[in-house]
Order: sequence, then C-alpha cells, then structure tokens
Amino acid sequence: MSRKEKLLARLPQRPKDFTWDELASLLKAMGYVQRKTGKMGGSRRRFVHPTAPTITLHKPHPSRIVKMYVINDISELLRREGMI
Repeated sequence: MSRKEKLLARLPQRPKDFTWDELASLLKAMGYVQRKTGKMGGSRRRFVHPTAPTITLHKPHPSRIVKMYVINDISELLRREGMI
C-alpha cells in the first residue's frame, strides 16, 4: 500500500493525531501544489489544484496536529470533488 493510499484510508477515520506534514503530503499526492499567500502570509497556506477548488488553511502551531474541523472540511471537499 502506497503512502497516499495509507493517508487516504486514514483520513475518513478522523484521527486525532493527523499531522500537518501528513495533510500536506496527501494534498500533494492528490495534485495540489502549495503556494505562498503573499508577503504577510504568516501561518496561512494555500493549496492550488488545476481543476478542484483552492484550499486555504492555517498551519497549526506550536503543535503540528491538524484540528478536527480541518480534517472534516478536507474530507468533505475531496468527496464532493470525486477525489476519494
């Protein structure tokens, strides 16, 4: 099982320990590219896909664990777009 498949299988389980690096890796594997949000971007990160909607998130800090509402939103978006 590839890393992408493992992360895709893990995401719908709504894990409480899903990290930012795992989320960024999953989005990259799904065809998203991380873009800078500008000069004063701070912790905001933007993920752009050629055909799917752009995803704008706050990178969690100081913890690397992604909030549950973000996991829910990403899961819903990927389902709605037919990516999972």
